[in-house]
Amino acid sequence: MTTVIYTHDACLEHKPGSGHPESPERLKAVLRALRVPEFAAAEWREAPMGTREQVLLIHTEDFVLDVEDASPYRGTMPLDGGDTVMSPGSLEAVMRCVGAACAGVDLVLDNEAHNVFCATRPCGHHAEPSRAMGFCIFNQAAIAAAYAYEVHKLERVAVIDFDVHHGNGTQAAFYDRPELFYASSHQSHFYPGTGLEKETGVSHNIVNVPLPRGCDSALFREQTAAKMLPAIRAFNPELIIISAGFDAHHLDPLAGLKLQDDDFDWVTRELMKIADETCAGRIVSILEGGYSLEGLASSTAVHVKALMDH
Repeated sequence: MTTVIYTHDACLEHKPGSGHPESPERLKAVLRALRVPEFAAAEWREAPMGTREQVLLIHTEDFVLDVEDASPYRGTMPLDGGDTVMSPGSLEAVMRCVGAACAGVDLVLDNEAHNVFCATRPCGHHAEPSRAMGFCIFNQAAIAAAYAYEVHKLERVAVIDFDVHHGNGTQAAFYDRPELFYASSHQSHFYPGTGLEKETGVSHNIVNVPLPRGCDSALFREQTAAKMLPAIRAFNPELIIISAGFDAHHLDPLAGLKLQDDDFDWVTRELMKIADETCAGRIVSILEGGYSLEGLASSTAVHVKALMDH
């Protein structure tokens, strides 16, 4: 078995407008970094279209209708006051994100791949069950976890998020669902304002590790090892889904953490150790944020290289 990478050209057609940080150039940078001989052993697949039924595992029908109705024929349509917008290609892009995430779950649970990386956009972890926000329309990581629970009948699914921003959408979707676990490391006192340590979910199935602005490699690793990794092991997941955001990178222009490429390699390998212990190594990783093209490309590359070194 190998690492499968899902992507689709439709994910380049979500165009939120000139100057918007979540631009198609982000995915182009990731694909350039991964389409080199070092990653030749990975298997590339075209992301399928997700289904409305999959989206409705997390999102409300009224919200899904609102998103569908907001899809424009030309120009852009704001969903949340301006940060999150739709262009003519956005609806297919987000449905490819959902399709890739759920197909990735199918592959690892059917033992057709050891792990999966979804090189898709836009990101998803800020999207709550009934609203879009923070550049995110549908929450593909949360949908994939609910899909594993509902369709594959798993009893415990974990989403681990090391994006610099707290995944308020994933937390909101999981808060009252003890079978779904969410752990996040993120810059504190920062957008979107959620992610306090006291936010623990209905059965301590939420673990937040807020980090101060300027947090370096040593503090990130210390806090992750002390607070996040033991909680994941204790949950004993049957599948790990990673919300793989790379905007905690020291080059990122939108945030204030100081992580290096090696830190993303380290956290990936630590999560792989837990996956090997608890769920036969089964991991589905989904691209989230990252707004320095250089930092995004280099850190995504070390993340995927680690996934391939199983």
